[in-house]
Amino acid sequence: MPLANIKLLVLDVDGVLTDGNVIMGIGGIDGDEVKSFSTRDGAGIALWRDAGYATTFLTGRGGAAVQRRARELRVERIWEHVHDKLAVLDEICAHFGVSREQIAGMGDDIVDLAWLGAVGYSAAPADAARDVLDRVDHVTPSKGGRGAVRDLVEHILRANGRWDAYVERFC
Repeated sequence: MPLANIKLLVLDVDGVLTDGNVIMGIGGIDGDEVKSFSTRDGAGIALWRDAGYATTFLTGRGGAAVQRRARELRVERIWEHVHDKLAVLDEICAHFGVSREQIAGMGDDIVDLAWLGAVGYSAAPADAARDVLDRVDHVTPSKGGRGAVRDLVEHILRANGRWDAYVERFC
C-alpha cells in the first residue's frame, strides 16, 4: 500500500496517545480521571495537519481529558466509548470523505486488531501487545504516549518525500 494515498490518521487513545495509565480521583468531571499526553505526539499531529491531512481519535474510553486534548490539537471529530471499532470505520470514512485504504491507523492492544486489519496502513507503538506488533505494517521506535504518533507522522511524510521540505521551513 503506497503511503502517498494516506489522508487520515485514526488513533486509539489509551496506549497510543497516552502510556496507557489512567489516574482516577473522586468527584468532578469524569471522576477527575487524569491522562498524560506527549507534546511530541501533539507536535506530530500539528505537522500532519499542516501538511494538509486530518486526524481523529477512536477510543473505547473517552471523557473530558480526551475531548480537551482533541480541542487543543484541532481534531475536529472524535469517536469515544466505542467498543466495536471496526463497526464505526465506515462512518469515519464517510465523515472525512476517505476510503479505508486512505487511513493510517495506530492501536496498541488486541481489541484494535480487527479495525487495524481493515485500514490501508496499520501501526503500533513499540510497547504494544505482542499480537499487535506481529500483525501491523509498522512499529514505531517510541512507546505509546512517548512520541509514537510523532514517529508515525514522520515515517509517512518521509516515505512520501515531503519531510525534507517541511524541515527546511524551520532552518
